[in-house]
Amino acid sequence: MSRSTRLLDLIQLLRTYRRPVSGNTLAQRLGVSIRTLYRDIATLQAQGADIQGAPGFGYVLKPGFLMPPMMLSEEEIEALVLGARWVAARTDDGLREAAGNALSKIAAVLPPDLRHELETNSLLVPSVRRPDVGTMDLAVIRDAIRQGLKLDLDYADKDAQATTRRVWPFALGYLEEVRILIAWCELRNDFRHFRADRINSLVVTEQRSPRKRQHLLAAWRKTVKLHHDM
Repeated sequence: MSRSTRLLDLIQLLRTYRRPVSGNTLAQRLGVSIRTLYRDIATLQAQGADIQGAPGFGYVLKPGFLMPPMMLSEEEIEALVLGARWVAARTDDGLREAAGNALSKIAAVLPPDLRHELETNSLLVPSVRRPDVGTMDLAVIRDAIRQGLKLDLDYADKDAQATTRRVWPFALGYLEEVRILIAWCELRNDFRHFRADRINSLVVTEQRSPRKRQHLLAAWRKTVKLHHDM
């Protein structure tokens, strides 16, 4: 176990106690020596943790202390690396570059031992053929979702019938074989799923969706659950 992970575990353990707990109890639960425990408590106190107590009296963590954001466990680092590699292998160029930049920024502020874990991580994601998204730039759709702007679509259904839709986009689904735009459709007055490879053209309007994306997403999830339960 790395020292950074051990410090994080100590903070999480202290949070479970509302009253002072002895150093021996903490050391036993963490599987470390009492000497190591005292040294770790001193380190956390130096970092700003309000740990009160002393040997022989017990220790308690006062509420309000937040760990520095880059105090990650080894498994959390593995999850981040695996997720970034999945994004790089299965999404578009914009997200692939963003995933790599994010890992670089995280590595720059990690303690040396955890940076080594990130840089030498051995969880691999196989390269795959990316789904066909036609002429669509998914980055444009993602930006419209962030801004809450309506889209005008020229869309062809499964029978190749062309329709024009004005939609309120709020989510993108990255399925294994297809990319799906999830939106409220003004024509159908309901939620609809649009395959990216069937969108012939797209225009980002200057009109804002009348409902926030988090509300649309919550309402859509309810309909998906209802259909699944049926």
